[in-house]
Amino acid sequence: MFVLEILLEGRGCHNINLVTPTHVVPHILKALRLAISKGFKLPLVYNTGGYDSLDVIRKLDGIVDIYLPDFKYQNGSLAAKYSSGAADYPEVAAAAIKEMQRQVGELRVDSEGVAYRGLIVRHLVMPENIAGTDGFVEWVAKELAKELGTSTWVNIMAQYRPEHKAFDYPEISRPITKEEWTRALSWVRAAGLKHFNI
Repeated sequence: MFVLEILLEGRGCHNINLVTPTHVVPHILKALRLAISKGFKLPLVYNTGGYDSLDVIRKLDGIVDIYLPDFKYQNGSLAAKYSSGAADYPEVAAAAIKEMQRQVGELRVDSEGVAYRGLIVRHLVMPENIAGTDGFVEWVAKELAKELGTSTWVNIMAQYRPEHKAFDYPEISRPITKEEWTRALSWVRAAGLKHFNI
C-alpha cells in the first residue's frame, strides 16, 4: 500500500489522506511500519465521518497527524432516522473528536499555508437545520474551546445535495436555501469561532 505513497512523497505530495479508514486500521499500521522503515515521512490525514470507535482513535495517538472528522448531527433521533439507526451518533462523534483534539491540538500550517498537524471539524448544513448547525457551533465553542479557546478550525459546508434515499424524506429532498446558509453563518459568528472556512 505505501509503496505508492513513497513515490508520491517524492513527487511533492503534502500528505496521505486516509478516507473512512477505521475498518482497515490494523492493515494501515502494518503497512506504515514498513513504509517508515523505508523513509516515509508524509503527514497522515484521518478523514472520517465522525462515527468512530473511541478505542480505535486512542490507538492512533502519535500516528495520525491531521484529523478531518465530520460532525453530522446534533440530534440522535434525527441521526437514527437518516443514517441507518445511528441514534448514538452525536455522543460517539463528540467523544471521538475530543480525543482527536487531545492528540493533535490546534491546526498548524507551514510557511506555505499547508497543514501538517491538527484538527479540522467539518459540518454539512442541511435543510430545516436537520444537522443542528446551531448546536454544532455551540458545542465547538463550549466543549472544544476548553483546550483551544475558539481557535478550533471548522469547515462549514453548503454543498448538501439530495441523493438516493433522501428523496424518501420531503424535508431533505432539496438543497439548502440562501436564507438557511445565511442563518448558519450567523450562528458560526455568534458562537465566536475565530477559524472557519466555507
